[in-house]
Amino acid sequence: MTENTQQSNHSAPELPTQYTPADVEGPLYERWVERGYFEADEKSDKPPYTIVIPPPNVTGSLHLGHAFEHTLIDALTRRKRMQGYETLWQPGMDHAGIATQNVVERELAKEGVSRHDLGREAFVERVWQWKNESGGQISGQMRRLGDGVAWSRERFTMDEGLSKAVQTIFKRLYDDELIYRAERIINWCPRCLTAISDIEVEYQDDDGELVSIRYGEGDASIVVATTRAETMLGDTAVAVHPEDERYAHLVGTEIELPLTGRRIPVVADEHVDPEFGTGAVKVTPAHDPNDFEIGRRHDLPNLAVLDERGVITAHGPFQGLDRFEARSAIVGALRAEGRIVSEKRPYTHSVGHCSRCKTTIEPRLSMQWWVKVGPLAQAAGDAVRDGKVAIHPKEMESRYFGWVDNLHDWCISRQLWWGHRIPVWYGPNGEVVCVGPDDEAPSGEGWTQDTDVLDTWFSSGLWPFSTLGWPEQTPSVGKFYPNAVLVTGYDILFFWVARMMMFGLYAMDGTPPFHTIALHGMVRDQFGKKMSKSFGNAVNPLDWMDAYGSDAVRFTLARGANPGVDVPIGEDWVQGSRNFANKIWNATRFALMNGATVEGELPPAEQLSATDRWILSRLNSVVAEVDAYYDDYQFAKLSDTLFHFAWDEVFDWYVELSKTTFMAGGPAADASRRVLGEVLDVTLRLLHPIVPFVTETLWTTLTGGESVVIADWPKAVRVAGADAPGGFRDAAAEREIETVQQVVTEVRRFRSDQGLQPGQKVPARLELSGTALAPHEAAMRSLLRLQPAGEGFSATASLPVAGATVALDLSGAIDVEAERKRLTKDLGAAEKEKAQATAKLGNEAFLAKAPEKVVEKIRGRLEAAEADIVRITAQLAALPQA
Repeated sequence: MTENTQQSNHSAPELPTQYTPADVEGPLYERWVERGYFEADEKSDKPPYTIVIPPPNVTGSLHLGHAFEHTLIDALTRRKRMQGYETLWQPGMDHAGIATQNVVERELAKEGVSRHDLGREAFVERVWQWKNESGGQISGQMRRLGDGVAWSRERFTMDEGLSKAVQTIFKRLYDDELIYRAERIINWCPRCLTAISDIEVEYQDDDGELVSIRYGEGDASIVVATTRAETMLGDTAVAVHPEDERYAHLVGTEIELPLTGRRIPVVADEHVDPEFGTGAVKVTPAHDPNDFEIGRRHDLPNLAVLDERGVITAHGPFQGLDRFEARSAIVGALRAEGRIVSEKRPYTHSVGHCSRCKTTIEPRLSMQWWVKVGPLAQAAGDAVRDGKVAIHPKEMESRYFGWVDNLHDWCISRQLWWGHRIPVWYGPNGEVVCVGPDDEAPSGEGWTQDTDVLDTWFSSGLWPFSTLGWPEQTPSVGKFYPNAVLVTGYDILFFWVARMMMFGLYAMDGTPPFHTIALHGMVRDQFGKKMSKSFGNAVNPLDWMDAYGSDAVRFTLARGANPGVDVPIGEDWVQGSRNFANKIWNATRFALMNGATVEGELPPAEQLSATDRWILSRLNSVVAEVDAYYDDYQFAKLSDTLFHFAWDEVFDWYVELSKTTFMAGGPAADASRRVLGEVLDVTLRLLHPIVPFVTETLWTTLTGGESVVIADWPKAVRVAGADAPGGFRDAAAEREIETVQQVVTEVRRFRSDQGLQPGQKVPARLELSGTALAPHEAAMRSLLRLQPAGEGFSATASLPVAGATVALDLSGAIDVEAERKRLTKDLGAAEKEKAQATAKLGNEAFLAKAPEKVVEKIRGRLEAAEADIVRITAQLAALPQA
């Protein structure tokens, strides 16, 4: 090894023969954290780049969806850090009101205690105890994945600062008459005993029943259908369309409601679809959102007949029955009275379930707190329309507008004990006082605080600025707000993203919380099915990390990440990514063993071989491509570009073409060693944001640098004597090496067709005059296992490729007669396949009856057979004559 191949600060660097992720990843991550690489300084002069983590639930553990999203965010922030930005990836967790309360209540149940036995204050203390002892498991798992978050800034939606932010914005909204209390229909969980948000309702097809019931008598009767017969006890009208002539004579009259002894009006309402069913619907304003609106329009009474646990409260024989028991009993009673017109079972229909406990949701009239979203949603929509915020991919804009432009008022109260308690006090004489964080709460006899807590989405809607210290105007708010980009799934575009937009614009004087919303898809299995424990296809990413390493999991996820598109993933793909990490390791190890170096300047262009100039030119193209893909959030394309450049061009072509140069030694070998060092240095830095662990180990060994985490992001490589605005480019060298590749590929194909083993050496004569291939003859012979043509050489095959001719003597390499018999048999089979396909395609009767897919398949078989005939005929012609 010559002097100029020595590395800075160390000599003869060595790597273990095998890459073992488990030995490397943990210690590396702890070193990064200890050295403060991921921390952010609000006093820095560097331009800011901020991304907030979509806060995982404190009860949660890392699933593939988290791993996917975190990989993308980590790639963006690692790159920006290398580009010289003051980068903040803000970590934190959500208090997950319902989920956390359920976890602690289950623990209490094991002790034979309920939260009511403890009382509110003691129960909340118990939840905090659980959080401190058992919550936040996901934080450790994020470290396993390599998340480069600023751990010293970690926040929790229930910590003191964020609680102050919640109380501040509640007070402002209340004072601006954008928060109010009213009785409305909400999603109610009879198991969790709370209102829940739309996102916490999971819809699935259930087998139920559809029962048609006759209300009234004779000509004054109407048939209505329902899947929830128990709610008929709360009917206060029947509605028909105002232009439906079938019922015109009944509008304004009253008919008898069976089983109740009550009479209810028939009203005309345009909400009713006269073409659906009988064209008449029962109206239960207290137990259906659409019925509630009909009731408001016609001033109907709201008659609640189910309590908070889904038990019938209406006086009569059904009182005290569970809703499902009452359903059967009421249908039986109606049947006995001859009121049932028809019954359909099973009747499959979509039913909402609580995402936490899977209980069937009950629409319920309830006094709740609401946000008046009209003006807030208008601002959130306008911010995108006016170009203040870009949604990527752009086609997702229509979904965003479809949501924010039609947003209903938001129910923000939950009947829980764990969460931000609503800061409203009620006085003994009907007083209502909203208290801000700096106000003193009312005290004295008769004053009580509202018992509800706020929806978890209320506090997470403040996340982009509350985590920075708002409502105080902290240096972090000034430096890192607004965020640069929000990376999140399209599935919560409406529920979380829209709410952050509304609150950010409102609280921060019209400044949106981020400049760009980059939406990704959902992770699915390799067959495109949603991952679910019930389907048996759910994957614990930690199992894959244990087996293949975190880099392999990250690269697999990034390589599937097309904007806004779901990501299929299978274990064999992770194995492939592990192989890629091994390939990087082995190639770098080979390079170091052969003296690859980053010492000194690159040699001037005139001292570089065409192979060296080719790889440097291609390297600059890849740098530009990767930058463009990052700026467009095209993670799949940038990962694929890096994969093929590293594996195909650097490791399989450049390294192989350079082996003969290294063996020959001299100035040319020294120049190639320097070029190989440069290419590996830049390639490892380009790969680092996606696969941080293996690149850290290799880059520090190659360069002697402190860490690739804080290395400069690659820019265009420049070569003395051949500088250009976009860095060194050499189109002629690229064409020259493409010709080399063409010759090598064609000869390899011929060797394979002739049945030669990959390592089998064959005498050959290369006629390269008139081409630029002469300098590459030694490399091509090495790659193709071609020996010089000695005495007695007799060409049995001659391959003209790209202006050159490769003559080979296969007489001693293969059994010519056995090969001729094999090829003749294959040719016969191909001709038979062609004849059969031609006959079918020439049969008019067959073409008239066969599906288009079948016809296309046969056309494909014909094309394949014709191609086989051409190929095999050429192989036979190339065989030596007897």
